[in-house]
Amino acid sequence: MQTQTERPAAPHNIIMENRRSLTATGVRSIISYDAYAATLETEQGMLQIGGEGLKVSELSTQSGEVKISGSIEYLQYTDRAEKKSGLWHRLVR
Repeated sequence: MQTQTERPAAPHNIIMENRRSLTATGVRSIISYDAYAATLETEQGMLQIGGEGLKVSELSTQSGEVKISGSIEYLQYTDRAEKKSGLWHRLVR
């Protein structure tokens, strides 16, 4: 059952054209971005895009679509880190 605060997961896709242009859907937010790297929070985890001369040319928060251009050298996913809390976690740290 879905509550009002939860939103359904949007599909996450990546389309890359000639390593010069990338369109990603299912993007929740842009965590950071400069000319050499962009870190995006997606429905499938954190996505880091690396390269040179990277530019975010379009961002739609409504549809979750991001367009990035430049010389794209790599894509890397990492799982979202779950926040650990509670007495047990503090004891075993």
